[in-house]
Amino acid sequence: MRGIGGLLGLSILVIAGCASTGSDPEHLARVHGLDSAWVQGEGFRHRVFRHGADNGPLHVYLEGDGRPWLTRRQVNTDPTPRTALALRLMLRDAAPGLYLGRPCYHGSASDRGCSPWLWTHGRYSEAVIASMAAALQRIAGVDRTLTLIGYSGGGTIAMLLAPRLSNVARVITVAANLDTAAWTRHHGFSPLTGSMNPADMEPLPGHIAQLHLAGGRDRNVPPRLSAITAARQPGTGLRVIPNYDHRCCWERDWTTLISPNPASVPAHEP
Repeated sequence: MRGIGGLLGLSILVIAGCASTGSDPEHLARVHGLDSAWVQGEGFRHRVFRHGADNGPLHVYLEGDGRPWLTRRQVNTDPTPRTALALRLMLRDAAPGLYLGRPCYHGSASDRGCSPWLWTHGRYSEAVIASMAAALQRIAGVDRTLTLIGYSGGGTIAMLLAPRLSNVARVITVAANLDTAAWTRHHGFSPLTGSMNPADMEPLPGHIAQLHLAGGRDRNVPPRLSAITAARQPGTGLRVIPNYDHRCCWERDWTTLISPNPASVPAHEP
């Protein structure tokens, strides 16, 4: 299959290069020499960063929600995360990696079709998931074996994307919100009207391996909120690491967490 470089001739890259918005993802990509591009999805363009070979198995990293709201009443004009943990995890992963951004993120909030609804109540809507699936298919086709790796809300998206793509072999979620209704109730937030909820889906097909990781000290997404959804998935469950929280210590221990022997993860204090 063709990688990003090969796709240039297919005219699906809307803008190449790294037009920095000053956000952490752009800075990390530039400092680490990642390939960067805009890839067209279904109605939206998506920021993409990549490293490694253009063929063979591909690890696809999906970022958290960033900061959709500045306060409980004020919507952010740019929800792009300023500390991109999923991208930092990809930089620690030796496998070929692709970081796939969401519609209207990474400085594209003024694009046609974008509105605050797409990063607030509609952050996991059909429009978002369909466009991300289309962008990923344009890059990877149907022949490359994909592992979807999602942090926080990116884990929600990984679960929603997986059944739409025939070449997904594995899903890994990290501190992920696997039941958005339980999460909004827990925090007293308004329901994510228009968004899809992994808890309402049929379990993923049995051929898709799964690993769901949670931090025992996570106050943003307490493990109990996702435990029932994870337990319904074939051959899997929720692995809670006692001394981790929503951000610590995933980056530090990432290579161990995704190693063939994850039982060796240290249980040290954050």
